[in-house]
Order: sequence, then C-alpha cells, then structure tokens
Amino acid sequence: MLNPISAAVSAADRSLSILRLLFGSSYAVQFAIELWDGTTIPAAGEERFTFVVAAPFALRAAFLPPIDLNPGRAYVENYIDLRGDVEAAVDTIITAISALPRPKLALLLAQLLLLPKPPPPSGHATARLRGRRHSRRRDADAISFHYDQPVDFYRSFLDDELVYSCAYFDDGVDSLTDAQLAKIDYALRKVRLQPGETLLDIGCGWGALVIRAAQAFGAHAVGITLSREQHAEGMRRIAAAGLERSASIRYCDYRDLGEQTFDKVVSLGMVEHVGRERLGAYFEAAYRSLRRGGLFLNHGIAQLDSDRGYRISGFMARSVFPDGDLLPIAAMTRAAERAGFEVRDVENLREHYAKTLRAWSRRLEAHRELAVATTSERTYRIWRLYLAGSAQGFARGRMALYQMLLAKRDDGGTAHVPATRRDLYLAGANGAAKLPV
Repeated sequence: MLNPISAAVSAADRSLSILRLLFGSSYAVQFAIELWDGTTIPAAGEERFTFVVAAPFALRAAFLPPIDLNPGRAYVENYIDLRGDVEAAVDTIITAISALPRPKLALLLAQLLLLPKPPPPSGHATARLRGRRHSRRRDADAISFHYDQPVDFYRSFLDDELVYSCAYFDDGVDSLTDAQLAKIDYALRKVRLQPGETLLDIGCGWGALVIRAAQAFGAHAVGITLSREQHAEGMRRIAAAGLERSASIRYCDYRDLGEQTFDKVVSLGMVEHVGRERLGAYFEAAYRSLRRGGLFLNHGIAQLDSDRGYRISGFMARSVFPDGDLLPIAAMTRAAERAGFEVRDVENLREHYAKTLRAWSRRLEAHRELAVATTSERTYRIWRLYLAGSAQGFARGRMALYQMLLAKRDDGGTAHVPATRRDLYLAGANGAAKLPV
C-alpha cells in the first residue's frame, strides 16, 4: 500500500502526463504549470498564463465529462486556477480538447480515472429553474438569476452608465464609456429617432438608452425589464436626471405590452433570453408595439458555427445564463419576416463585442475587491471566466453580434428608411440624425 507521500508524488506525475496528453505540442509553450506539491514547469516561450493544478484530484474534476460543465466548475471551486490572460487560457484549453483524436481521448479519460476522486460539488450559485421553458414565471426567474446582482457588482466592470451590451468602437473612440455612448447613439440613429417621437426599449437594463433618448434626442422613452434591481436603479437614475416626464421604466414582460404603440422600438441584448420556442412571439410583440411606418432595431448575439444554434448548457446554463439560446441570424431574419417586418439592414459587430468583453474583463480584474465585497469570491470567479470565455468565442468566430434594422411598412407599402446609410455617418459622433428630404 502506498504511503501518503508516494501517493501524492504518483498523482503529481500522473497529472503532468495528463497535461502532456491533453495539450500535445502546445504543452508548456505559452503557459507555465504549477502543481499543489510545488512542482513548477516554466513556459518554453512567452508566458501568457499559468495553469495551476491545486489538488491531486483537480484534473479529474476538470476534464471528465460533461466537458461543457466540469472545467468551469473546477475553476470556480478553485481546484484549478488560471493566472494571467484568462482568455488565452480558455482558447488554449478549447483548442486542445477540440483537437484530441478519439484514441487519445480514450487514453486521457482512462488516466483521469486513476486520479483521486474529487469531493462532491457545492452547488452554490447554481440556477434551479422550475416550470415550462420560457414560460413567464421561468423567464422572470432566469432574468433575476443573472441580472439581480447588487448594482455595485456591475459597477465593478461596466462603464459609468451601466451599459451591458456590445459597445461600438467608432473611429477615434478608445474608452469603454465613449464606446458605449457611441453604441447607444448609433442605435438611435439607425431607427432615425426624432424629437417628440415615442420609443420603446425592450430589455432596457439600468436605463442608459432610455435616458439618452430623452436627454439628447428629445424623445419620450419607455423601457421594460424583468429585473427588479434594474427597474429600481433605472427609475432612480431617471429621477436623478429630472426626466420623469419624458422617460420611464416598467417591470414588464415583452408579452404583456398591451395595445400601446410607439414610433420606434429598440432591443439591445434581449433576444438571447427569448428562446427558439418564443422567437416568433417576440418579433410579433415588437411588430404590434410599432406604429405603421416605424422602425425596430434588434441587437443580439447569434451563433455562427451551427445551423441549429446553441441552447446554452453546462456551466454557462447553471452559473451564468440559464435558459439562454443563441440562434443563427437566418432564424432571426425568418422570424422577423414572418411577423411582418421587412429586413432593411444587417450589420455584424463581432469584433466590437470581443473588444467590449476584453474591456469588461480588465475592469473586473482591476476592481476585484469591489466585486468580491458586493457578491463573493465564487461569483467573481464565475464572471471572470464567463467574460474571458465569451471574448474568446467572439474573437474565434463562434459567435457574432448582429444589429438588424426592421421596418414596419405603412399602409402604402413604404418603408420609411433612407436608401443609403449616409445619414448615419453624416450625423457625427453623437446626437440625433435628421432624415433627408
């Protein structure tokens, strides 16, 4: 029988063998390795991160199936750690797993099973949704799980206006705050929002776009959200800006908008929560809420590497985005057209989202103490991994961010959109664009 010291050495040797098998030719090239027993393998080239194996059972916990769950869970439980460039670490791990041929994968699994068994997972901060997928109650619970963190947690990585969607790094725009303002103005210019018009923002977050539409564009803006925290903070911000007469936020499901219609409608980062079962109902609700001749801008993530899209599962579903669903752009344009819309413009801002996520990641790491103080170390680690992993997905082209400009034609069949995009760029960096005559 092995004594504890020899058993620890055996687990350490086996762990290094497993890492060599997993990473192949990239083993310890751009990353260093540290084991729980003090063993250190330096990077052969430029060191981008350090892969820390914190316990004899760590690799078994991380790399046995299901592979869409266990690596993330092992990181959050601190069985493994990624010090340095987390996006590079995620990219290296995903690339290595994807490249494993079947015989090597079988050998890897056999070696993992020889490591000690890990303790059972804590299950802390895991979504437990009940009821029919994308029912009103379940959707409200899913939204609450993700968005009802303390506002100060979101302040640890978002810009000053708490904009939580892809920014727009226009020419000469470098800061996150300026890029988010540029995105809001770009969206409002795309729907050609004019003074005195009414605007609906579906999934309005903490109200930055609603406030901007009222302040800078002279619109009467209404936002809706299913997050209690967002609703309260958004209304507080509207009151602080003295905009109660021209801006408001409602706690409301998009399916319960009623009969009111608006001149323009926008939705930034909401469609990912709708689900394929309800995609048609979502576009139909937007269509009903828009007056004849109005415009709708739908801004959302789409899956690029699958014709069927990706129903979020595993670690992301349990710890970040329960019931999230990323569909291909073709599914969204089909659903929009079936609802009655005419698709007028589609723009992919994929590179902008990679840059946005990297900015959020840097800010979260820089404000780690605030993030942990307002939530927990586990939540910080979940979000650190989620933001870096998402940046990797956009950079690698697995996901895209599309802005779709949709027109509801008037009774004569006219779509009230200029024939070119020229007015968007002539308007300048900020402010409302005037429709050409």
